[in-house]
Amino acid sequence: QKQLVESGGGLVQPGGSLRLSCAASGFTLEHYAIGWFRQAPGKGREGVSCINSIGGSTNYADSVKGRFTISRDSAKNTVYLQMNSLKPEDTAVYYCYADRVLPRRSYWGQGTQVTVSS
Repeated sequence: QKQLVESGGGLVQPGGSLRLSCAASGFTLEHYAIGWFRQAPGKGREGVSCINSIGGSTNYADSVKGRFTISRDSAKNTVYLQMNSLKPEDTAVYYCYADRVLPRRSYWGQGTQVTVSS
């Protein structure tokens, strides 16, 4: 079964850190661009960060630049999102998304809850 599984969410105090993992099973992430999205209560899903399949170039939403870092470990078939200096407004369910163009394939993970609160 081909799927993405996120992990690493939890409750953290403002200013704290978490590292989210997005592990693929049943397929390799090598040829996929990977994105992290989040959805806060009552809001739409928004893009947080992405990393492409070739060269590893990255992009970040303005709201997380300088605080979040996306990376990929091909040996572990996993993509990470290191989140530092967390703020209450970062509270959301975080999802990873894998996408490739040829052949056309895409997958969503089930999400992991991140709560930033004192």
